[in-house]
Amino acid sequence: MKEVFNYLHEFNMVSAVIRLVLAMICGAVVGYGRTKKARAAGLRTYMLVSIGSAMATLIALYEQEMINTSWSAVAGAAGAKMDVARIIAQIVVGIGFLGAGTIIKASHQEVKGLTTATGLFAAMCMGMATGIGFYEIVIIALVIVELFLNAFSSIEGEFKRKLRNITLNVEFTSVEDISKISDVIVSKDAQIFDIDIERMEPDKDKMPNAIFIVKLGKKSHSHSAMLTSVAELPCVYSVQELIS
Repeated sequence: MKEVFNYLHEFNMVSAVIRLVLAMICGAVVGYGRTKKARAAGLRTYMLVSIGSAMATLIALYEQEMINTSWSAVAGAAGAKMDVARIIAQIVVGIGFLGAGTIIKASHQEVKGLTTATGLFAAMCMGMATGIGFYEIVIIALVIVELFLNAFSSIEGEFKRKLRNITLNVEFTSVEDISKISDVIVSKDAQIFDIDIERMEPDKDKMPNAIFIVKLGKKSHSHSAMLTSVAELPCVYSVQELIS
């Protein structure tokens, strides 16, 4: 068994194929969970990122191997040198642009796509680790990434709901109703940090709305109670908590 692992850690055609397959599996495992959640980057995207990173790393290793063996005479005459780290650095830059493309500013001051971007970065790192034959860390990283992306998702949402800070998106009848909404919030022993009016006039089927950034009181910091209090106002058309 030890001889097999030593062989796979060497740079040869068999180990190269196994590294690409392992990179594909890692990307597929992470991408499948993101596809189920209907995220912008899904199964194929994660697979291609992981495989592409592994392939670029293998190309760098191949060039280094050839310069030290078959191409050594030509490389020596031309004074050519090979730096694997420079090619790997360009992989990181490329994924940076891809990750930035998944981050968008949605409505109501929400920024979406951060988890997708970091997931793609993790898939790239797993692909690079697979490409250099660091099999052990790839398996460990895959388990950790899956744990954080899936198992911790519900825990994170529940934790945010228990915080004293709450961001409300409120749609109401007219701008004059903002003072009524503010009075209700303050009456619940809460403090308003900021009010951002997004629409002052009705727009097609959309009512005027504003974002309230609120800190709940120490004694009563139930998010649902605050939502209910604001929703009961006759002037309020709808209210929802924004959780980024």
